Amino acid sequence: MLPSPPCGGGLLEVARRYGGGAILAISAARQSVPLFGCREDRCHGDREEFKSTRLRESPAVHTYRGFRSSWCWSRMRLMDPTLSLRLAILLILLALANASPHKRDFGHCENVVKKWASSAPSLEVKEDKHTLRDLLFFLHVPRTGGRTYFHCFLRKLYPSALECPRSYDKLRFDPRTPKCRLLVTHDDYSMMSKLPKDRTSVVTIIRDPVDRVFSTYEFSVEVAARFLVHPNLTSATRMAGRLHKTKGYAVSTLDIWPWKYLVPWMREDLFARRDARRHSGSRDIYGSNPYNMEDMVMPLHKYINDPIARDIIHNGLTFQIAGLTNNSYFAESHEVRHCVMQHEELGELVLEVAKRRLNHMLYVGLTEDHRESATMFADVVGAQVISQLRGSSSDVQTAATNKLEQSSLSDSEPDDEHSQNATLEFEVSMKEISEASKENMTVGELMESYERCTSTLRKSQSLRRISSLKKISPANFTKGSRRQVGKAVLQEIKSLNNLDLELYEYAKDIFAQEHRRSIQKSAVTEKLENMITSSYGTSLWNRVFLFLPIILLLVFFILFVNARRRTSKVKI
Repeated sequence: MLPSPPCGGGLLEVARRYGGGAILAISAARQSVPLFGCREDRCHGDREEFKSTRLRESPAVHTYRGFRSSWCWSRMRLMDPTLSLRLAILLILLALANASPHKRDFGHCENVVKKWASSAPSLEVKEDKHTLRDLLFFLHVPRTGGRTYFHCFLRKLYPSALECPRSYDKLRFDPRTPKCRLLVTHDDYSMMSKLPKDRTSVVTIIRDPVDRVFSTYEFSVEVAARFLVHPNLTSATRMAGRLHKTKGYAVSTLDIWPWKYLVPWMREDLFARRDARRHSGSRDIYGSNPYNMEDMVMPLHKYINDPIARDIIHNGLTFQIAGLTNNSYFAESHEVRHCVMQHEELGELVLEVAKRRLNHMLYVGLTEDHRESATMFADVVGAQVISQLRGSSSDVQTAATNKLEQSSLSDSEPDDEHSQNATLEFEVSMKEISEASKENMTVGELMESYERCTSTLRKSQSLRRISSLKKISPANFTKGSRRQVGKAVLQEIKSLNNLDLELYEYAKDIFAQEHRRSIQKSAVTEKLENMITSSYGTSLWNRVFLFLPIILLLVFFILFVNARRRTSKVKI
């Protein structure tokens, strides 16, 4: 049965039940369909609503609202009752086409996903994955601790001259830049389509999916809360725009996926709730569970069920490794992702691609095993980078005098601690560059420097987090407060991230294998060094024993000659 006209709000339901084919058919039909009671004032409202929301909503919402608006307006312009016969024919054809909508949609989606999966291996590196190539691509999955690796490992290893310009800003990224050897970005695996595959090594860090959802929620609220120093949302938005324009080459958090969607969404929500409290006269907020403090901030259970969260956050790890986020370079990514979300059984095809790509990476770390992951990164990646750059000390020294790297991260918000944090990051970064310029840097020295850097960075982040969350007190997020979240919400998070949970377990197996390999390699290296030292010591003593008789003979000969000379003198 043909669904109700979208002017009454039914288009989204059409999309869910019948897929893109039905929408296209309705779109083609709109030129000949009477208005069916679609009121002009409703269409005007849709049009204005579309104008006011198009800049702050996800692409999926843009499509829906824009189409609903165009539906009403084009049908109002082209109403013609004489075309009823054509409409009747179209309705019959559409009804026949939708006789078994699920079967048709699943078949179409299965073909789309299989076609994409069959082409996926073309971007994968299949040679020796343990060898570092010319370009290191750090695929930074959000909220995994990747920023710590960026500041405290990679900026120590690579001088700024070798870092790809504006790594975190894909709109300005140019992989053809000469001497570009380090790319760190939240872009998904589709970035490989822009890189020289045979000269690129990929590394990433994986985190428990449930913890990552918590952290994503907390960080998006934390950054959005910094704008609450403004009297209203309009002022905050304008200030963000002005700060963005005056940043020069600095990349703001609001420029980076996924925060360019999540932070404005939370910022608008926080202002709406604050305005509601002021309007109602409510000032004091009480509660012990910051994840369910509805008067202050969007509750977690509502956050995870919002369409924006479903499109960007859930199973985000799998989609990012597969290259299927809403930030993808793949033209077919949206359709593939939509099909997987609509038909869960098709997720296995995407999951297999993601697993295969993890297998081919130079390094896969785990946020939960921080110490072991950092040590392995230093042994697997750091040692090879040091070896590659050891002969280019002149380039490193030149880089140390260059301006601060162009891809520095900052947050476009107006609080007083912004300048303090930027100064701290500047000092830390300059110190890192000077450390990177040291000749003959060892893996041990790299780890010592990493520990000092992480300590400083965590203190800075902690102070800024405390300052931000004061603006939404008593909604203070801590690891302890996560235990207050109910089992039903936790189970829902797991259900919404089923692909990520399976990929995380797979990543843990890879990490365990590589960790054993790294330990074995270290043991073999140490054994060889001991053998060399032992061999050198043994050969030294052999040489001593070999030349000792000759030395003694020489001594006796010298003594004998001296004795003869004395005897001759006595006789004379």
